[in-house]
Amino acid sequence: MEDQDRRIVELLREDGRMSYTDLGKAMGMSTSAVHQRVRRLEERGVIKGYAALVDHAALDLPLTAFISITPLDPAAPDDIPERLHDLTELEACHSVAGDENYILKARVRTPHDLEDLLARVRATANVATRTTVVLSTPWE
Repeated sequence: MEDQDRRIVELLREDGRMSYTDLGKAMGMSTSAVHQRVRRLEERGVIKGYAALVDHAALDLPLTAFISITPLDPAAPDDIPERLHDLTELEACHSVAGDENYILKARVRTPHDLEDLLARVRATANVATRTTVVLSTPWE
């Protein structure tokens, strides 16, 4: 990937709503040249989409937790991500190296909601869990 494309991606990661005009100014390029580069980055799958960063506390989801999971039956098919995909409290699923197979990122309203989610994760995916509750997030 060219340095100019890397810089465009960096600028869009900082502000996904940056206009092509502003990108062009920041890059020292024309608006149309930047637009073409962004379109090619999207077509190649380098830029997969755009998202809003939200204040989860304002959405009444102040509790964040990481749930490490390990299958109870190691011989079972590895379909855990598919089984858990529809649990709306789960924000991300990461396949990891180490003692656990996956680490899930969850956002919930209360400790009781987390307890309920853990029960559903265990039942749905037939896994053991180990949970870490986030106290604060200095940066993300």
